[in-house]
Amino acid sequence: MNDSSEQKQIAEATGVLALLEEQAQTLRAELLALRQELAQVEREFSAKQGATLLAANEQLVLAAMRAQDIADAARSNLDGLVRSGANAVLVQVPQRSELALAEYEQGVRDLREANEQLVIAALESKHLEATAQAAYHRQIAFLATVAHELRNPLMPLRLAAHMLSRARTDEAVHAKLQATITDQIANIARLINDLLDGSRIGTGKFRLERTIIVISGVVDLAIETCRPAIDARRHGLTVSMPPEPVRVLGDALRLVQVLSNLLVNACKYTPEGGKISLEVAVRGRGVEITVQDNGIGISAPALPRVFDLFVQDAPATLMSPGGLGIGLAVVRELVKAHEGTVEARSAGLNQGSQIVVMLPLAGAI
Repeated sequence: MNDSSEQKQIAEATGVLALLEEQAQTLRAELLALRQELAQVEREFSAKQGATLLAANEQLVLAAMRAQDIADAARSNLDGLVRSGANAVLVQVPQRSELALAEYEQGVRDLREANEQLVIAALESKHLEATAQAAYHRQIAFLATVAHELRNPLMPLRLAAHMLSRARTDEAVHAKLQATITDQIANIARLINDLLDGSRIGTGKFRLERTIIVISGVVDLAIETCRPAIDARRHGLTVSMPPEPVRVLGDALRLVQVLSNLLVNACKYTPEGGKISLEVAVRGRGVEITVQDNGIGISAPALPRVFDLFVQDAPATLMSPGGLGIGLAVVRELVKAHEGTVEARSAGLNQGSQIVVMLPLAGAI
């Protein structure tokens, strides 16, 4: 090979090398821009919690598509450059060309990795958007239910108040009207207390006054509280307790609230004449309290969400309309506040249900 031919080949190889370096620099700039865009979208996600994420999701999808296009074009350009003269570069200026090719390849890999991150973020965004929409619809339904529940006591209160002045001389009628007013005020107070407990969920504002208590006393008081509802629907209640006292470190009133909520739920969703059981057993360093019924059960889709705020299984709503979907959410939060766990079990609709509460024994905390 003469000097002129060799110089020409080196010049061509140097030109290919310069083009590779230019492409690598372009890739670095595009990758930096994509990473900045991804960071901006992630900041927008943080600012849009609880609101619709549709716009942010669209930005992610577009960014992912751009990243894929850039990566595909870079791969195509690299293949073309290699076919057209990169071999000459490797022969004539091997060290510099290998660095440029390696940098180019790394740029392509980085772009593909950025694209994967964008796709994952887009999928997460879609999930967050669906969750936010579902939560919004639950809140709308919840507000409608609250309005209905608050309105229900107004009619009997209005009628009783109107008739009181006419019933002053009839002690029996007067006492009945007073009982009606008292009952409806109690219903309103219960509803307001439920709403207050619902507002405390997730904020850590449940106040506990914990002392060493015997769990049998909590069980007895919870049953006494729910006895009118149990008797009204002619449910058979069986209770199983260990022979020895079982002590926990807890707030007695709040634990009574936990068991009362579970027993009331069992009453509401078990047909008349059904069976309810409450079993207390020591399991290792904890006490397990199980409330079981042979009622309508819990559907498979609702089972993982049964302790979420405002969530109600459709069959349960049909059987006992008007609930707020707060009771089991409160149970979960109160049990967590006692360093315990709660789990719902059901074989499906019309197969009954179990709610299992596990609390640490007093000496195990």
